[in-house]
Amino acid sequence: MPTRILPAVGDPDAARALATLLGQLPDTEPAPPVPDSTQLVDTLARLAAESLDALPEVVLVHERIGPVPALDLVREVALRFPAVGVVLITADSGPGLLSAAMDSGARGLVSLPLGYEELAGRVQAAAQWSAGFRRHLGGGGAELVAGPGGTVVTVSGAKGGVGTTLTAVQLALAARAAGRTVALVDLDLQNGDLASYLDVQFRRSAADLAAITDLSPRVLQDAVYVHETGLSLLLAPAEGERGEEVTDRAARQIVSALRGRHEVVVVDCGSRLDSANAAAVEMADTALLVTTPDVIAVRAARRTVRMWERLQVRKAETTVTLVNRHSRTTEIQPPLVQKITGTRIAAVTVPAAYKELQAVVDAGRLHELDARSTVKQALWSLAGELGLTGPPTAPAPGKQLARAGDRGSLGLRRRGGR
Repeated sequence: MPTRILPAVGDPDAARALATLLGQLPDTEPAPPVPDSTQLVDTLARLAAESLDALPEVVLVHERIGPVPALDLVREVALRFPAVGVVLITADSGPGLLSAAMDSGARGLVSLPLGYEELAGRVQAAAQWSAGFRRHLGGGGAELVAGPGGTVVTVSGAKGGVGTTLTAVQLALAARAAGRTVALVDLDLQNGDLASYLDVQFRRSAADLAAITDLSPRVLQDAVYVHETGLSLLLAPAEGERGEEVTDRAARQIVSALRGRHEVVVVDCGSRLDSANAAAVEMADTALLVTTPDVIAVRAARRTVRMWERLQVRKAETTVTLVNRHSRTTEIQPPLVQKITGTRIAAVTVPAAYKELQAVVDAGRLHELDARSTVKQALWSLAGELGLTGPPTAPAPGKQLARAGDRGSLGLRRRGGR
């Protein structure tokens, strides 16, 4: 059976050179190169949804792939699609990079400029490893092909006070009520109030995981608080200055680890953009932006969307905007918000009914919001719209996968291409 190869190369010249060499390899079926990390992961997710056999045996990742740094893309592919052999193509073939690539899950390294013999040998070795792995899985292992695949939803506010934390909490509760395993993460690292809203006192936080390079289940369990509702909570640090310890790399590692152990991960990103919550927005299956129907908030939403695009964090068309505190009498209606922001508007709007919330907010018992509350009903309907209350589904095209590394989401430097 021919070895199927999927190259991921951002540079057109490098893509042509690689395609030429791959065309010369015997017993191979190279697919057309994908130009960026997002398309690579989307392609693999689509194939994995079909079957284990639909996946290519080998994925080639060029060092200049973007917008995700190559090593972090290798790690993501190896984690989510363990039956695929990943080979890194790089100009640096030194022992340091080799060790880092192996730690990330690569099955080999091909040095630039490309040579036929080296490429053929690495592809063959990766293909043999992939074939052996799939034989080991056998008929009952197909479900493992996509690896950890929990759905990640980030909730960001256009500005402070628009209802970001309320939305995140209710989405998580709705998913939990539907029988899903749910993690709720507070990445509003300096001003996070998740603990206050859910009446929690817990000394561990995301900052305690920032310096740990290998997040084992035991380490993760020690940092997570299991709430009375069944939600697994990872809180923001009580000392806001410790939020700086959570880098974009740490945030990606934390969210990836939680994704591996939960069916749904809801991340409260607050309204302030830093490298950690930008990384979460990048890797989310759904990025939800919350705004209220007033001029100031809608302008802030537009600024946020444009900033995400400039920083290569998220495209407007892959962002979902939720209109909170909506009423029929407001001059700004959802279609206008959609036109101004360029995002997709959630079909659900949340009514302006603060009186329903005041008692539970003041008591710090947001999870006890009455089921008859129109706010709760709207947000739980939104959870259904986002696919959080139904059975797990294949990732939707256009979603963003884990992005980490030295070119960090926000470093804060712009990156080319997407």
